[in-house]
Amino acid sequence: MGTSDSKRGRRSFLKIAGATGATGLSSLAGCTVFSSDSGSDTVTIAAAVPETGRLAPVGNEMLAGYELGVEMLNERDNVDREVELLVRDDESDAQTLRQQLQQLTSNNDVNMIWGSFSSPLVMSGSAYAENQGLPFLAVATCYQEPLVSGNKEWTYTPFPKTRDVTRATRGILELIPASERPQTVGIWEENSGWGAEMANAWDSTLSDAGYDIGMRETYNPGNEDFSTLISQTENAGVEALVACPQPPDGITAMNQLNNSGYMPDFIEFVRAADPQAWWSALGEQGNYVTMCPGWASGMTGNGNEAFLSTYADRNDGETPRVMVGVGYNLAQTTEQALVSAGSPDPESVRASLDETEFSTVIGDFGFDEYGMPVEGQLSAASAQWWDGEQRLVYPQTEQAAELQHPIE
Repeated sequence: MGTSDSKRGRRSFLKIAGATGATGLSSLAGCTVFSSDSGSDTVTIAAAVPETGRLAPVGNEMLAGYELGVEMLNERDNVDREVELLVRDDESDAQTLRQQLQQLTSNNDVNMIWGSFSSPLVMSGSAYAENQGLPFLAVATCYQEPLVSGNKEWTYTPFPKTRDVTRATRGILELIPASERPQTVGIWEENSGWGAEMANAWDSTLSDAGYDIGMRETYNPGNEDFSTLISQTENAGVEALVACPQPPDGITAMNQLNNSGYMPDFIEFVRAADPQAWWSALGEQGNYVTMCPGWASGMTGNGNEAFLSTYADRNDGETPRVMVGVGYNLAQTTEQALVSAGSPDPESVRASLDETEFSTVIGDFGFDEYGMPVEGQLSAASAQWWDGEQRLVYPQTEQAAELQHPIE
């Protein structure tokens, strides 16, 4: 992957001394600095997201955050022109995603592209945006390897990464009193690039913290029979089970765990437990499973209060699902980058993304030379299903819930 200097040079990674980052959507009011020198009254963003297919449950919740974020961005009027979001359904398929983005960029004067859900779809969008020379912003991807190994100059992912997620797992477990804390961990490794990266990071992070990795076994995406894995997990005496299954796979596995007569004291299913579909399918049988979506209701500051209030006003008092907040964070990042850039010109926006310190509902961060949040800046907010609600349990803000343990 080259030397540190060569890595930094390829993106013109600059941190301007004394640069002040913009804050949340609510606190930018009255700070309009966007120029009108491009000859257009609109900033156009193209996005392809999974409105149908295997990833639709999480894709549609993320899209709701995109749409609310753009709506509030336009109400604030900080960029001094309308921001237009053009969305197409990628059907949870990488080839369809590329076709949809090609149509959008061919038929419209696009200034920026937003990403889909899950690493394969996000990286497909990234490759297209890199080829077009357009800023590409995406959430819902923790996978680090494609970001650090490629020569990407236009890709930015304001979202926790594998290193952050597995560090948060350790933080969640440390909330359990030492006398009750699980000691034997089981890792279910999805047979994919990100599955291996997560398994390796969990293995090293939790081993270093003194936990015993009692088992680590691989399964294929789309698996419909977890009985062998469940037996291996029980036989290994696993007290804490961690995995990053796709939503349908995680729901299948949880159903089979409930029917097996064996249940670990602690389960974290990153990704699978993110959407409302988890509770719709499982009900109380999905109680107390944790997830690490990067945002959950209970996070404070950085525009969280305005976001929650506005969402409740427009949705009969409801609390947004975790992926709605994650999508909203992307709109905040975009607004702050555009305000700082002063122009929708791609080079100006890219320089702004490199130089700005961002403050969004997921936390405070700047981008490193790979377009990832600088390591250690994000706490990787984690939540737990509890009576139909996704309750923040990590970090322990003043609005967070107490971790429920063990699973009953």
